[in-house]
Amino acid sequence: MPFRPLVPDADKGIGPVALDGSLIIHGDNLHALKALLPLYAGKVDCVYIDPPYNTGKSDWSYNDKVNSPVIQEWLDSNPITVDDTLRHDKWACMMWPRLQLLRDLMKPGAVIFASIDDNEVALFKHLLHATFGDNNNPKSNPHLGTIIWKNATDNNPTNIAIEHEYVHVFCLERDGVAPIWSSPWSDLKDCLLAKEQELLAANLSDDELSSQYAEWFRLHKPQLGPLQEYNQIDRGGIFTASRSVHNPGREGYRWDLMNPKTQKLVPQPLMGYRFPEDTRDELLAQDRIIFSDDPDQLIRLKTYVKDYKEKMPGIIEIDGRRGANELKKIFPESKQAFKNPKTYTLIEWLLSYTAGPDAVVLDSFAGSGTTAQAVMKLNERDGGNRKFILVEMEDYADELTAERVRRLIQGVPTSKDDEYKTGLGGTFTYCTLGDPVELDKVLSGETLPPYAGLGAALFHMATNHALDPAAVREDDFYLGAMEGQHVWLIYKPDLDWLKSPEAALTLARAKAFAASDPDKRHLVFAPARFVSQKMLAEQNIPVEFVPLPFALYRIDRS
Repeated sequence: MPFRPLVPDADKGIGPVALDGSLIIHGDNLHALKALLPLYAGKVDCVYIDPPYNTGKSDWSYNDKVNSPVIQEWLDSNPITVDDTLRHDKWACMMWPRLQLLRDLMKPGAVIFASIDDNEVALFKHLLHATFGDNNNPKSNPHLGTIIWKNATDNNPTNIAIEHEYVHVFCLERDGVAPIWSSPWSDLKDCLLAKEQELLAANLSDDELSSQYAEWFRLHKPQLGPLQEYNQIDRGGIFTASRSVHNPGREGYRWDLMNPKTQKLVPQPLMGYRFPEDTRDELLAQDRIIFSDDPDQLIRLKTYVKDYKEKMPGIIEIDGRRGANELKKIFPESKQAFKNPKTYTLIEWLLSYTAGPDAVVLDSFAGSGTTAQAVMKLNERDGGNRKFILVEMEDYADELTAERVRRLIQGVPTSKDDEYKTGLGGTFTYCTLGDPVELDKVLSGETLPPYAGLGAALFHMATNHALDPAAVREDDFYLGAMEGQHVWLIYKPDLDWLKSPEAALTLARAKAFAASDPDKRHLVFAPARFVSQKMLAEQNIPVEFVPLPFALYRIDRS
């Protein structure tokens, strides 16, 4: 498969062109993922994909159950029907190389969330195991779990109601994944915080504050789920007094504390306290220790709902129809902008557990751009600087996928929902895929890739790391450094210049390159040279020449 560099289109993005920022790429995701390797190999923190579900129906889907002309062309010669005995094999052949490239783009501790329904849930799990598992360590298990997403209500089932889909969760290396996942965002938590703000703003007495919250809590407790223990309120907010202070399993800290209510020392836990005296003093100063009227009772700790973090459950319920409603608010002029889009709430919820404030999030089956909205909303919540990379092969990549992001950034004044009238802000770069970097065409001058595109591919080939665009100095022919080695590329996308002496590595140029960092090795890609490797070695110039035609041959055959 030939390498095709990313080609930015400044008119279709927002903000300055930045290949190291948020991206929307229009092109076949197989080629696009390969194009991303020179820039993002080992840099992606989180992947979400919603691939074709292989239903066997005439609208065998690419991204959210829509007919795809590009996929359809492939299906015409490789038809997949419900009666096709090779149906699952063909689907696996489509997914396999894409999963391999996704793996190469992920950080060691990265996580992939993969949506699927029951048509390929088992096969997909095997594919993900084969992709992310360690063949040299059979005990390593990359499968973190499978989430069941209840997204529909089937009121007319024939036998068993199908009301759910699945999200497989895999990692690259378990050691790099946080041992405990928790999210600070929860709809129930938001509900309690809203009530807390309302009551604290009402200037109530302490007794009125407690009684009014107690009445509200009594009415709504059945709907509070995991937050049913947050049944008290004070000037610090809504809290629970259920947090234990004892040290589990082994001897903890020992210290005395006087109960101001009983004027007696509080009894100590059997194995001691779980925190030292200085932490105790901080908790006392914050009024977070609760004393009992019973002298035989241990102290308890206040845990405020604002500090609550939700653990990731194995079953979630989010109405699947929300996706279409969200899209309607962004495209009020369109009756149906996209068929069966995912709701950004699902993806935002998933990312809230795993994508830190500076995470890079990749979606190679972008569809209507739901993942971008999820990333932007999460940034709005916590002030993060997460980046998204979306890949969409269809022609609607500009007028739907990218347009959705443009409207979210700038706002939708005609939206019927106030939430969408004001933009979220932000930037992104829109890219297409350039012509393949093919040796014969480059040597003939028929196609000459841009400096940044060729440089990224060569840097990745030489170092097996992604290029940092900020380090590139095109005028100096400098690409960057990695692991004690500097990489240079003498190149301009101009055939006459490439044939001229200006494009060659000379002794003077080699000395200048080496002088920038004499103690490091310098690798120089160039069309030709006027200095031998022997002369460079004799003069102790740490420069190694790589002929550009040979390097292009490597790229062409990779």
